[in-house]
Amino acid sequence: MRVIFMGTPDFAVPSLQALLTRHEVVAVVTQPDKPKGRGKKLQPTPVKAVALEHGIPVLQPVKVREPEVIEQLRGYGADLIAVTAFGQILPEEILNMPKYGCINVHGSLLPEYRGAAPMQRAIIDGKKVTGITTMFMAKGMDTGDMLLKTEVEILPTDNFEDLHDKMAVAGAALLLETIDGLEKGTITRIPQDDALATHAPMIHKETGHIDWSKGGQQIIDLMRGMYPGHGAYAVLGEEPLKMFWAEAENKSYPDAAFGEIVEVTKKDFAVKCGDGILRIKEVQARGGKKMAADAYLRGHEMQTGILLG
Repeated sequence: MRVIFMGTPDFAVPSLQALLTRHEVVAVVTQPDKPKGRGKKLQPTPVKAVALEHGIPVLQPVKVREPEVIEQLRGYGADLIAVTAFGQILPEEILNMPKYGCINVHGSLLPEYRGAAPMQRAIIDGKKVTGITTMFMAKGMDTGDMLLKTEVEILPTDNFEDLHDKMAVAGAALLLETIDGLEKGTITRIPQDDALATHAPMIHKETGHIDWSKGGQQIIDLMRGMYPGHGAYAVLGEEPLKMFWAEAENKSYPDAAFGEIVEVTKKDFAVKCGDGILRIKEVQARGGKKMAADAYLRGHEMQTGILLG
């Protein structure tokens, strides 16, 4: 099948690589290059890098809905457009262009977690299982008819990075299975029940600000879901202190306030939360590196009674 692939980040790379094993990828559409690093040198997107390795034409429109872009896409005569984490909304002219439509690989079990950050939100919400849904793309945000689903377990130790990698591989496999089913006519499209829909809004830095009145496991889930991006954090003095891992204990400090440091040992420090204490194991100060709490404590004075914001 002649396929146009649209995708941008690392999550989309396995989908493109899978397509290359079974189909003719006639073009790749990805976001424009962005400056990275201290030198602010333009870097290709991960998907572009793979496309160039295989000699595939690459389009990087600022807006995919521009008429000249649409006509260029039409010229490839694709049977299907496959989309994995592209980053732009497609206009109807593109959605209706290929014979088999536009298929999206979405990182949740729709209609749960429509939106930009389904994997992070699933971890933050304490979910034990999530998955991939393939669907026909429609005008709304992740509202199209569903095609196939596959479940992915979220382990208690999984952070976003771990889940991202598992989901990327699962999404690639499901994309191939979906295309096979469409070619054979064996897939039934299933409309989503909007009444069951939940949403996964974009993650921002402030999303990671820890609310110490919440339970210990909820805060740990926030740390897992925010890693390695913005990170979960508290404010110590006037500076943010990122926190990457902690252990919850059912230990009572009735006279302490939420967010108060109640214990300091050579190995870690403990903070009062909504249902006990959190023993902080891994941190990063502003301008510093991620390190174990014991290493941080050797270079920073920490006392009980300090209140974390």
